[in-house]
Amino acid sequence: MLMRTDPFRDLDRFAQQMFGTAGTWSKPTAMPMDAYCAGDEFVVCFDLPGVDPAAIDLDVERNVLTVKAERRPLPTGDDVQMQVAERPLGVFSRQLFLGDTLDTDHIRADYDAGVLTVRIPIAEKAKPRRIEIAGAGSERKEIQA
Repeated sequence: MLMRTDPFRDLDRFAQQMFGTAGTWSKPTAMPMDAYCAGDEFVVCFDLPGVDPAAIDLDVERNVLTVKAERRPLPTGDDVQMQVAERPLGVFSRQLFLGDTLDTDHIRADYDAGVLTVRIPIAEKAKPRRIEIAGAGSERKEIQA
C-alpha cells in the first residue's frame, strides 16, 4: 500500500548531525513517520512538534501524498541571548507513493499534540469479497476470495 520514497533518509540525517546542517534553511528535511493499517483504513502519523497547524500543507496528486511543514525560530528581542539552539528549523517535507488500493478522494487529516495523522480509506475494489461459482449442476457454491 505504501512505498518508501527516500532510501537515503538515514544517511541524510547522519550527515546533518555530523556536519551541523540540521538548523539551516537550505534544504527540506525528512520528518519521522509511522504507518499502519487499522480496520478499513491506512493511517500515517508524522511527527511535527512545534509546528503551527497553519504552516502545514498536505496535497495528493496522482497517488503521491506530499506533506510540507515549516518550523520558524522563536521570536527574539534585543534582550534575548540564545544559549542552546538544537531544534531543527525550516522546511520539512515527505512524499509517499500510495498504492491503487487506497481511496485518495476521501483522505482525512488532523493535527494534535505535534502529530499530523492522515487517514486514507482502503478502496472498495481492494476489499475481500465473495465470488459465486456457477457449475454444470443446479447446485451453486460460494468461495471466499
